Amino acid sequence: MKLGVMSDSHDHVPNVRRAVEILNDRGVGLVVHAGDFVAPFAVLPLADLACPVVAVFGNNDGERVGLARTFEKIGGEVHPNLAPAEIGGRRVAAVHYPELALPIAQGDAYDLVVYGHTHEIDVREGKVTVLNPGEVGGWLSGRATVAVVDLETMKVEIVDL
Repeated sequence: MKLGVMSDSHDHVPNVRRAVEILNDRGVGLVVHAGDFVAPFAVLPLADLACPVVAVFGNNDGERVGLARTFEKIGGEVHPNLAPAEIGGRRVAAVHYPELALPIAQGDAYDLVVYGHTHEIDVREGKVTVLNPGEVGGWLSGRATVAVVDLETMKVEIVDL
């Protein structure tokens, strides 16, 4: 089983659409988004995912009521600070900030802790895998990426959009 991971799409709808295509092609069973969608319209392409989506708000997600309604409309979930999920026998936590991710990863409640905010790819494999998939938007780094996690081996693949 595979998990799709994305973050920091920042209204870049064409890249969100491309991410959805890639994650569908990879056959992921769940997508986790670590926040900063920005506007509700930027969530709509996630409706084309062939699997559920679980997300957490980021610091640039100001219209939270509209975002929550859009997630509800597409059948997804969005959480204020921590989005928990379970898939393939693995426990996953998504947060937006690294300051939250790192302490959570010190415990044994999760197998994978996902975060965003920095727009920088970060893969730390260990007892608990810590992952920042980079940014879907590509606005800051010039590189638009998502991650695919093989939940059996916990190996992380960074995929360029």
